[in-house]
Amino acid sequence: MSSNSTWTAKQNKAFEVALAIYDRDTPDRWQNVARAVGGKSVEEVKQHYQNLVDDINLIESGKVPLPNHRDIRSKHDKMAELQEQKVWTNHSA
Repeated sequence: MSSNSTWTAKQNKAFEVALAIYDRDTPDRWQNVARAVGGKSVEEVKQHYQNLVDDINLIESGKVPLPNHRDIRSKHDKMAELQEQKVWTNHSA
């Protein structure tokens, strides 16, 4: 598998959990993380970790803008309102 392979949401979550369990002082850390993730080689896991570190460094350096959570919340509120209207319309019919 190449280091550009796709990661499923389940594999990403397993990766996060494995990183919390197997810290940098754990012997055979990357082998343990790869085994916990499943379907990924040690090299893929190491590359995925490096990509994560690179992303964090970009965010912390201010080179990647943080999302505007107000906009996200606003969209969420609009969706909730539309759902409520749909429920109300369905019940009044």
